[in-house]
Amino acid sequence: MTISTKYIGLDVHRDTISIAVADEGRDPEIRFFGTVANDCAVLHKALASIGKNGATLKVCYESGPCGFVIYRFLKSLGIDCVVISPSSMPRRPNDRVKTDRRDAQTLARLLRAGELTAVWVPDEAHEAIRDVVRARRQAKQIWFRRRTR
Repeated sequence: MTISTKYIGLDVHRDTISIAVADEGRDPEIRFFGTVANDCAVLHKALASIGKNGATLKVCYESGPCGFVIYRFLKSLGIDCVVISPSSMPRRPNDRVKTDRRDAQTLARLLRAGELTAVWVPDEAHEAIRDVVRARRQAKQIWFRRRTR
């Protein structure tokens, strides 16, 4: 039994996560594993199924409004995970078709090639402070709009 590395791209949305897998090596095939519910237990079950032969898992997903819950969950399981900025994704000029499946496969392919740059993931204290600052800014904007009417 050879232990290999599997590179996993996640396209995360509020309700679903699309999963694609790229095996170690130069094999161009990138498999689409499927779409699962955006739930940590369901994601853990899917990743356990992918790595059932003792493979090392490396996971990446784009940062977005869903936060860093998945990152922290995967790190607590001991799975290597990186979060990337959507703006740092290389795109072809005429590539306008955007589907969850293609995004997940692209993430897996680029992670395997080492072409992705991770963003800094704030710890829970930093994220809480960010939330307070955003809420304060939003409250000031609402107050200012009401005052100018």
